[in-house]
Amino acid sequence: MGQPLKIGVIGVGKISEAYFASFPSLPGLELVAVADLDEARAAVVAAEQGVRSLTVDELLADPSIDAVLNLTIPAAHVDIDTRALEAGKHVFAEKPLALAPAEATALLELSAATGLRVGSAPDTVLGTGVQTAREVLDSGRIGEPVGAAAFWAAPGHEVWHPAPRFYYQPGGGPLFDMGPYYLTSLVSLLGPVVRVSGSVGRSTRKRTIETGPSAGAEIEVDVDTHVNAILTHRSGVTSTVTMSFELWATRAPMLEVYGSLGTISLPDPNTFDGDVEVYTRDDPSWSVVPVSAGYADAGRGFGLADMARAIETGRPHRASGELAFHVLEIMDAVVRAGRSASTVELSSTVERPDIVPLGSTPATW
Repeated sequence: MGQPLKIGVIGVGKISEAYFASFPSLPGLELVAVADLDEARAAVVAAEQGVRSLTVDELLADPSIDAVLNLTIPAAHVDIDTRALEAGKHVFAEKPLALAPAEATALLELSAATGLRVGSAPDTVLGTGVQTAREVLDSGRIGEPVGAAAFWAAPGHEVWHPAPRFYYQPGGGPLFDMGPYYLTSLVSLLGPVVRVSGSVGRSTRKRTIETGPSAGAEIEVDVDTHVNAILTHRSGVTSTVTMSFELWATRAPMLEVYGSLGTISLPDPNTFDGDVEVYTRDDPSWSVVPVSAGYADAGRGFGLADMARAIETGRPHRASGELAFHVLEIMDAVVRAGRSASTVELSSTVERPDIVPLGSTPATW
């Protein structure tokens, strides 16, 4: 392994803590600086991490920084990503890639023109949970895939998050916030989507922040809070998807894949690991599958480390901008289909990323 990729982080909100926790186990990355619009907060985090605190402009202009980890709010993703590429830096951003496909098109064109990489969360799909399910599916154990179901629901993030307003603004909502975990998993398992239909809506109940300094404040809702969709994959397989901020409880499966000979039940795709279970015609009871693929003991940032290793070796990285763009177009199409009661054809496509071999460590990527 060569020299580590020197990383500057822009945005040091809550999610940054998970990334910082992973950096010590990723020798392909070296955290060197952080920045935030709240410069005082950036200074505190920089001291905790033992790195430099810079303004956003200073970080983007610093020639010693190879790549930007963009952890800003969704509305700022494209602006920061574009500025990073223009400054000659690779970029890896939190999801979603953009608020709309049109915004992301120019970003990927700039990436192609400059030869710089764009990566995007979620990288949870690279852990042993989804990757083991991928190995089971590809082995033919459940026969020919015929369908899948993805279901995530909660009453809303205001019940636990101290600053949840952005979840109810464009780029938020259950589809854009939680959908990428499930949709990226479905595309990684079953391949690209060619068309979608859907229904979207929202309740009239008032939403109030329940924790933190803004407790009691009412939230304005500018997004759909209950989304249903049917996805048709290029292979002919259909997936049903429900994402909701409206349900107080459910017993629905989180993520399942159905085949002609059986079913795979996956762990929460918002995590990197967990039990994969299989039920087949020849073994009609649920059994836990031994872990067989994926980055072991992974956490946030493994997708960025995978990208760093791919830059070094000249191969495609798995949590790519192209995959994130396809997932973004799926979400955009679901909303358009739901609001127009129509079916929407997708214009983008992407190949399934290579499976992650079991037991991969940073030293062997």
